[in-house]
Amino acid sequence: MSARDQIAALEAGMGRAIVGQRDVIRRLIIGLLANGNLLVEGLPGLAKTRAIKALAKNLEADFSRIQFTPDLLPADVTGTDMLYRSDQGSEFRFHPGPIFANIVLADEINRAPAKVQSALLEAMEERQVTVAGKTHPLPPLFMVMATQNPIEQEGTYPLPEAQLDRFLMHVLISYPPVEDEVEVIELVRNEEIAAIHSNTDSSTESGTESSKEKDEQGANTTAGKHTTDVIPQQAVFNARREIAAIHVSHPMARYMADLVEATRHPGERSPDLARWIEIGASPRGSIALDKAGRTNAWLEGRDYVDPLDIHAVIHDCLRHRLGLSFEAQGEGISADRAIDTLLKVVALP
Repeated sequence: MSARDQIAALEAGMGRAIVGQRDVIRRLIIGLLANGNLLVEGLPGLAKTRAIKALAKNLEADFSRIQFTPDLLPADVTGTDMLYRSDQGSEFRFHPGPIFANIVLADEINRAPAKVQSALLEAMEERQVTVAGKTHPLPPLFMVMATQNPIEQEGTYPLPEAQLDRFLMHVLISYPPVEDEVEVIELVRNEEIAAIHSNTDSSTESGTESSKEKDEQGANTTAGKHTTDVIPQQAVFNARREIAAIHVSHPMARYMADLVEATRHPGERSPDLARWIEIGASPRGSIALDKAGRTNAWLEGRDYVDPLDIHAVIHDCLRHRLGLSFEAQGEGISADRAIDTLLKVVALP
């Protein structure tokens, strides 16, 4: 299978486990292939955790979940040196924390204090962890998906702009349509029924030797199926190599730069943008558009980037990088609306 076929199989496998959140699945795939980290915001129960678990389940990857709480310490995330005693003497050995995984879910990241957030920031940005003056590299395949609840603000520590800028994309999750919610109900019900039957069968067959042999044969069959269904990590690296070769013309690069530059001097483009945008996007915004745009083009089967690719990812790449004015917040203007206006006033290449 080619890298594109394997990534398509990964996306399809995630789609079987998640209903009504196709955009979220695509954003997760883009973040994985673009070697970036995602900030996912949505109300409870909208499959944020299920989505990242489905990615790890269908990919040859280690999954780790960190539940962020106000009493969390940096060592709870990064790991720490522990004292080991033996006949030869005592020594300190590094005990890795949950950040040492391929796919990391940072659940409710805004509940943790600044020290913990800064420890996670080094891992996201530098792909390494420093403990007691010693640096420990993270796995080559590494991705953080951080979640936050938009309605819970008491006892939380909002992420500073400098840390928000480190996320490749800020993905918003909304409620699924009613038709999809019906499928969600049926999907969860079928999973519960399958789990009940599985537990019943295993308890019934656990008494005899023949049952044990049958279980072993079944386990071997399952293991074989697992190894064929799960997408290997090399498929991601192969895909990244092909994405790096996607052609970006100079006019397209200038278009991306113009979009970001317009957020810094909004008054030159539109009086509405001048009232709404107080802080523009940094150069990381341009870099994010380039990475995500090339990845979207590759997923769509093109070997070049066109404006449609930029329009497909610009909201996720810029919404967390714009600082809205008090006037915009008072009028109920969202970052997405400002970006919609931005796309209208910046000329296409």
